[in-house]
Amino acid sequence: MTTSPNMTQHANPTPFRWLRACIQSLLGALLLSSLLGGCGYNDFQNKDESVKAAWSEVVNQYQRRADLIPNLVNTVKGYASHERETLEAVTRARAAATSIQVTPEVLNNPQAFQKFQQVQGELSSALSRLMAVSENYPNLKADTGFRDLQSQLEGTENRITVARQRYIKSVQEYNVLARSFPTNLTAKMFNYDVKPNFTVENEKAISTPPTVNFGK
Repeated sequence: MTTSPNMTQHANPTPFRWLRACIQSLLGALLLSSLLGGCGYNDFQNKDESVKAAWSEVVNQYQRRADLIPNLVNTVKGYASHERETLEAVTRARAAATSIQVTPEVLNNPQAFQKFQQVQGELSSALSRLMAVSENYPNLKADTGFRDLQSQLEGTENRITVARQRYIKSVQEYNVLARSFPTNLTAKMFNYDVKPNFTVENEKAISTPPTVNFGK
């Protein structure tokens, strides 16, 4: 018994169905990609990663400053041990600043971000008071180790300033995308919430890199 060509085609339809399904899936993926790109989804992905990278650098520089403080306090204590209140204030401020878990989730939590900003500001104020006290001790200012810490702290403060400015810029670009139409619809759909930023007062404070002057 022989089988006609038509009977063979009808008996093996599976390869054709598989090919058609593959083509449909590919077209669907291309269409979805085009739609996501047109509604700003890819832009959110890129800007979100930029914000995270900028934030990581901010945290790294603040940690670098925190790592310098124990040696700084011990050096000052060697020449001005009776400045107990000022030294303890710096130590307490450092402990508070380093106790906060600065995970990427902080970027989506305005309260946690504000707390981070607050404790870092308090540490900056405590360090400023310590620097003012050091001016009263010529032997301290002449100490080689102290002057080396001065150089490192100045460099770190400058890096903090640059890192914060980059973060501010990254967040501003992200937030504009999250608030603008029609990309704000994409933001709501995929939970790309507006991110907290440093306050206006903080932005003014870092517009000029701080100078840590221990005297010459």
